[in-house]
Amino acid sequence: MTERPGREPTLLAEGFHFLEGPRWREGRLYASDFYDRHVWSFTPDGTGERIIEVPGQPSGLGFDPQGRLLVVSMLDQRLLRWEEGTLLEAADLSGLAIGPANDMVVDEAGGAYVGSFGVPDPSRPSRIVATNLVRVEPDGSTWPAATGVVFPNGVVITPDGRTLLVAETFAARITAFDRAPDGSLSGRRVWADFGGGTEFYDLEEATERQPVLPDGMTLDAEGCLWVADAKGKGAMRVREGGEVIDRVDTGDLSVFALTLGGVDRRTLFLCAAPPFGTTDPAAVRLSALFSCAVDVPGAGRP
Repeated sequence: MTERPGREPTLLAEGFHFLEGPRWREGRLYASDFYDRHVWSFTPDGTGERIIEVPGQPSGLGFDPQGRLLVVSMLDQRLLRWEEGTLLEAADLSGLAIGPANDMVVDEAGGAYVGSFGVPDPSRPSRIVATNLVRVEPDGSTWPAATGVVFPNGVVITPDGRTLLVAETFAARITAFDRAPDGSLSGRRVWADFGGGTEFYDLEEATERQPVLPDGMTLDAEGCLWVADAKGKGAMRVREGGEVIDRVDTGDLSVFALTLGGVDRRTLFLCAAPPFGTTDPAAVRLSALFSCAVDVPGAGRP
């Protein structure tokens, strides 16, 4: 197959430490800046403002059925709810998350699935173990929906609610689960494998040897995924099985997170930064927000 040239995105905003977790709602884009320790809100043209300070470092975002913003607080392993100008604890993840908590998807009932880095020893941050995908019920109770997941990152739920997909970044694969009405997961299977079944538990080795590091994801109406590649120079549209059928080229920056939004969900918003391991994002402001028009609208959650 001959790949089409990469689509050219539009730069919307720049000067951030590390943007993550973009979510579209009611005409605005929301995203976390890890090391700025704030959640940002953007208009479609990229005009942004800080709206919430999260001392524990924000990551995954979502909205409950009442429209309240949910925020993963990474370092203290909590799920927070923004309500009437106050951050409240929605759930304690510390008994199940291994290392910093990260990406999240919120379902139609307000339950969530939250990943974590799998770093058991903060003094050795490059060494990871398989971790849990934590289920958070609307009442704040938690339990492991999936175990043995290698650095779970982007998480999506199909429109019918029956399938959950998660990127296992340093295993270079996307994994699918059947999802029951009670939120439980079963039928684990590989949806796309970019690394030939290899798993690495040292981040430097994984970054060097894996061809793709799938990070954030978003689903479209044809059942394809737009996938951020933390090692590459953009994002790719992928069919089940792993065939890459479209790309967005972000030049010298890698894409770490993305979502489909806009009035018709045909705008792909991309959070980009220097490739994984090449800079210290806490010390520099090289992250940027891009957008790109696509042909197929978004579907499912987020």
